[in-house]
Amino acid sequence: MKTHKDLNAWKNSIDLAVEIYNYTSAFPKSELFCLTSQLRRAAVSIPSNIAEGAARNQKREFIRFLRISLILWAKSTK
Repeated sequence: MKTHKDLNAWKNSIDLAVEIYNYTSAFPKSELFCLTSQLRRAAVSIPSNIAEGAARNQKREFIRFLRISLILWAKSTK
C-alpha cells in the first residue's frame, strides 16, 4: 500500500459519504441540525479515520482506526 487512497475501503467510504450527502439533501429542513448533521459527520469520519490510521507507522494503530471506521459505518447504514 502506497497511501490510503490505494485502499478499496477508503474508496468505498468516499462513495458512501457522497451517497449519504445526496440522500440527506432531501431530508426536511427541520432535520438539518439533527439527523442530517449526525449522518453526514459519521460518513465523513469513516474515510478520515482510514486515512489517519494508514498514516500511522504501526499496524496496531492502523487496525484501531479501521475498527473506529467500522463502528461509524454501522451507525451510518442503519
